[in-house]
Order: sequence, then structure tokens, then C-alpha cells
Amino acid sequence: YPLFEEDAANLLKAAELLKKLLASEDTEEHDRIHKEIKDVEHIGDQITDKTYFQLNKSFITPFDREDIHELTSNIDDVVDSINGVSRRICLYKPKKLLPVFKKMAEEIYEAALEIKKCIHGLNDAAANRKEITEACNKVTAIEHQADDFYFEAVSELFEKERDAAELLKNNKILEILERIVDEEEDITDTIKSILIKMA
Repeated sequence: YPLFEEDAANLLKAAELLKKLLASEDTEEHDRIHKEIKDVEHIGDQITDKTYFQLNKSFITPFDREDIHELTSNIDDVVDSINGVSRRICLYKPKKLLPVFKKMAEEIYEAALEIKKCIHGLNDAAANRKEITEACNKVTAIEHQADDFYFEAVSELFEKERDAAELLKNNKILEILERIVDEEEDITDTIKSILIKMA
């Protein structure tokens, strides 16, 4: 459980840094924040390795081995994708960041907050079942909202952007931002499946 908590806090930190990066237009600031995100991603890898090591040497686990593996792997995917999108922003240097990037980063952060609640609640899943379920449902609602932002932004981008390079850059950044929210929903899907098995 302490490793799950650590992992969730690390994910929240990555989401917070992404929000900060997308709120700024300064490329030097982007590079600086990306370095911080890279460090957070590295910490996430260490937590993942520690969790797998514990899993291999533990005879009794808090819940199914497959679920522990999946939960850890899903959290790792999100942090990797946050690192990936921040690296692309630094490499691509789009002329200006689309306002929707900031909106999607806020959704990613909100979902990370709910995931942290879910994982904290797993300490006593039976007692916290209602809170965990509510937080999981909020992440699903956030994912739907982010989808709407994504499709709206893509439609607008292809309609209005005349510079082919900018169109490609922004489209790719949008795709990854949308994927991050999908990956956050994958985390809550795994948590829901843990809840069902523990019932």
C-alpha cells in the first residue's frame, strides 16, 4: 500500500508539472519543467521496479497479483505519456500553445487527484467502497469531457491552421494529451475490477 500511495503521489506531481508547463508560453520555462517531469518519470520507474520486486518475493499480496501488476503498469504508462508530451512540446516548439492544451492539462490533473483518492481508499476497500466508486466515476466523466475537447480542437485545427508543420505538431500534442486521459481511465478500470473481486 505505501508503494501504491507513493506511485499515486508521483503521478499527481507529474500532472501538476504538465499543467504548469502548458500554462506557460516561455520555451525556456518549458525546458526547465520538462527536466522536472523527466525526474518524476525516473522516480516512477523506480517505484514500479520496487513494486514488482515486492510482488515477486511476497507470498501473500493485498489483492490479485495480476491486478497489482496492471495497476502499477497503468500508473507507469500515464507518467511515461506525460513525460512524452512534455518532451514533444520542447522539441516541436509550436509557435503558440493552443488554449485547449491548458484545458486538457487541467482535466489530466483533476483525474490524477481522483486516482490518488481511489488508491488511498484501497487501504480499506470495504469501508471506502462508496468513495472509491465515486472517484472512479468522476474520472470517467473527465475522460468524456476531454474527448469532447479533443474532437472539437481537432476539427478547429484542420479548419483554421494553414501552416502544415504547425498542424502536424499541434495534432500530435493533442493526440497524446487525449491518450493520457484514456490511460488514467484505465487505472480506474483496474481499481473497479479490484473492488469487484474484494466484494
